[in-house]
Amino acid sequence: MTLPRQVIPGSFYKITRRCTQRQYLLHADEETNQIFLYCLAEAAQRFQLEVILPVALSNHHHTDIFDRHGNVIPFVEHFHKLLARAMNEYRGRSENFWSSEQVSIVRIEDPAEVVDKVAYTALNPVKAGLVERAHHWPGVSGLSALLNGRAITVKRPRHFFRAGGVMPETATLELVVPPELGDADAFRARLRERVALGEQRLAEERARTGKRVMGRRAVLRQSWRSFPTSEEVKRDREPRFAASDRDVLMKAIARYHDFLDAYREARARWLSGLRAVFPAGTCWLRRFANVAVAPLAPT
Repeated sequence: MTLPRQVIPGSFYKITRRCTQRQYLLHADEETNQIFLYCLAEAAQRFQLEVILPVALSNHHHTDIFDRHGNVIPFVEHFHKLLARAMNEYRGRSENFWSSEQVSIVRIEDPAEVVDKVAYTALNPVKAGLVERAHHWPGVSGLSALLNGRAITVKRPRHFFRAGGVMPETATLELVVPPELGDADAFRARLRERVALGEQRLAEERARTGKRVMGRRAVLRQSWRSFPTSEEVKRDREPRFAASDRDVLMKAIARYHDFLDAYREARARWLSGLRAVFPAGTCWLRRFANVAVAPLAPT
């Protein structure tokens, strides 16, 4: 049984999910990019999520978001379910699309670090040795749209979605810089600088080691049925919080432990038939059991 997740409105998150068996089920092509962006845009609009940057590699995606209303869990569930069903229809398959491991939803504790986390997402194809520059990636990448303040409008894909059905004919993905991050132009300038420095550092590293990038054309020639040949690095546990400052991280973990103690006490009372008020941020039981939840403390 997984530990309960505390969902606090007004939080930044990095969401990561991998395809089953590390297979290249998100292999870049025009239809895949369209399906991914349409599903993401529709889910973000449905749950009022503010998407900062999505990047989808062949077998996983990173998506950075700001959750103003505390809807990250239903957003993730809806987005991944919709995308899996649409992509399976497109690929002509019916097995699990996503890995059995739990989706990674990491809360970024310090807004000042969001630009570095977003730069990491943007540079993922470069770090993986697939392309030399972030904007060379042929798969889903919202970097150009984010840096230029441009919305992405996607038509409803032909696969899976019924013409004239309830799903919108088009969906628009607004890649935003939430005001909590300060001036949007200043954020974009810092992000542009971080990405350029990252590309330079990775190029210097390749020059030292003699490694070469795969290149855009070779990426596009790959089969979606393929798998990476490298050995997968397994983690003992997935982090729930991210902060470069150890004190900030330790405080976040301590707050979560306080939440767990209060949650367990309330759950024990609830299961005993006694009146129970669950701590602020309780998500699953609030959604599916309609339990009483304490209001958030003012910040």
